[in-house]
Amino acid sequence: MNAEAQEAQETHAAAKSATPTYCGQCGGPIDEGTHEPCAARLELEPPRYCGQCARRMVVQVLPGGWIAHCSRHGSVSDHQSHPPRVTRTSDM
Repeated sequence: MNAEAQEAQETHAAAKSATPTYCGQCGGPIDEGTHEPCAARLELEPPRYCGQCARRMVVQVLPGGWIAHCSRHGSVSDHQSHPPRVTRTSDM
């Protein structure tokens, strides 16, 4: 792996583990104002803004969850916090 690719991977990993500095719902700085209404909406809706850079994310809502993608920090999904659903097939 070349040095540039390794640096990109390390930056991506650090960004995913970092504490968010921006609100995922409104994109404003976390430490400015109250984000209680935003937090309530984030319980029901996917984030619309990246918590690391406040860029607008591309969000795909699926029947079983959602995936949000930041052009700088990669993708996050609700599957990271919830286990996948197991469906049973009928016996034949």
